Parts: sequence; structure tokens; C-alpha cells
Amino acid sequence: MMRAVRALILVDLQNDFLPGGALAVPEGDRVIPLANAYQADPGYDLVVATQDWHPPGHESFASAHPGRAIGEVVDLHGLPQVLWPDHCVQGSPGADFAPGLDRGRVAAVFRKGTDPAIDSYSGFFDNGHRKATGLGDWLSERGVDEVHVLGLATDYCVRFTALDAVALGFRTVLLEDACRGVELEDGDVARAVAAMRAAGVVVRAGGGAAPAQTT
Repeated sequence: MMRAVRALILVDLQNDFLPGGALAVPEGDRVIPLANAYQADPGYDLVVATQDWHPPGHESFASAHPGRAIGEVVDLHGLPQVLWPDHCVQGSPGADFAPGLDRGRVAAVFRKGTDPAIDSYSGFFDNGHRKATGLGDWLSERGVDEVHVLGLATDYCVRFTALDAVALGFRTVLLEDACRGVELEDGDVARAVAAMRAAGVVVRAGGGAAPAQTT
């Protein structure tokens, strides 16, 4: 039986999500060495990265909504939207990949959040599934049938990237040890992991590129 073609997806390993960044994820810096270790696993045929890449004044920013606070949820053109601090603004140091991230194996970078009127948590689509980033087609064109996902943050961009991957038909594994969450509300990370598992994502604590059928 032919071995699965596996891709590793590095989600949003950017300065603004690390300690000291504009939207710091607690312990987000601990993901970087784990991401480097996973990339070194020869079980991965391809490595790709996603990158939050917001234009200035993005409508997901609280600063674009006078009188509103960071963390509030508003209706943004028909979709619920958490209001975030300005982060990962195009061309800013905060949007850069973490300096400690080994990018030697990263074959392609897929930018998201580029439309000022809609946010994009997933590496595959915007939040309304109105436009695709091209990641799904790129993986399919290269014969990938299994993806492993890690990065920041578990309860937002990692979650929705993994959910879209499994919905697109990829066997999908969450590398839980190499993820950290925002946890705006207590239990958000646990609920995100439960939602991924319920959708068919295999949740693994660590150990490299083992087949998706294992847990």
C-alpha cells in the first residue's frame, strides 16, 4: 500500500503572537522549537506556513470601531467578529515570522486576512468561506492526502485551519503539543480541541509524523 503524502502546516508563527507581541498568546514562544523539531521529521514530504497579513485599519481591529473594546464581539458584514488589537499589519515587524523559526523546509507561505472587510482564521479560507487562499489547491496538486497542523492559536487559527482541512477531505492531525491558545474565556482551548476531534481531526500529543490512524 502506498504511503500517504504528508504535509506539515505551520500556522501563524509570527512575532505579534509571541510574548511581547500585540496579540501575545501565552507560552506562544514555546511552539517555535517544537515546530523546528517537527520540520526535521523526514516523514513530512512538504512543509507550508500560513501568515496573518492584515492591511492597516482592518475591520477586525478594535481600533476600527470607536467605542468598542478588544475582546468584544460585533457583527461584521453578517459574521460574528471578535475585535482584536491591531496585529500582523502588512510589512510590520509584528507580522514577520518568529526569528527562531527554521524556514529552510517551508515550500510556500499562504497569507490570510488580506481583505479589510473580513477576517481569516483558517489557512484555507476567510471566515465566510467567500474566498480561498489557494492552500487547498496547492496541497491537492502535489498529491497530499494527509496534513498535520501546529501553531498559534489553538482556539482560533489552528482550529479553523484543521476543520477546513478535514472538510476538504485531507486526513488531518492536530499536533497538540506544538500549539498554544488565546483562551479569551476559560475552556476555549478544550472546546476547540473537542470540536476538532468531533469533526474527525486526530489529536496527538506529539511524536512526529506517525500515520493519522494512530492516536
